[in-house]
Amino acid sequence: MKLPSLIILCILLVAINGGSLAAVAADCNPIQLSPCATAILSTIAPSETCCEKIKEQRPCLCSYIKNPRLQRFINTPNARKVAATCGTPFPTC
Repeated sequence: MKLPSLIILCILLVAINGGSLAAVAADCNPIQLSPCATAILSTIAPSETCCEKIKEQRPCLCSYIKNPRLQRFINTPNARKVAATCGTPFPTC
């Protein structure tokens, strides 16, 4: 009886997170991207810390893009350029 319940729970988690269990493991906190602010808002190259944070937060980017308060910072050509420079292209949301 426990195994079917566990399977259903796993399926629900995948469905809720858009098919990505990585989002469950990530600490989705947009403040974590603060080391990238200068690079996103200017033409300065992203720091190593910024790139690390973008890689950590990648599973969360779709939720940030869909958030009206965050999308004007996250869903920009410059933010995409910073992510690409870090080797972390934006996900397809």
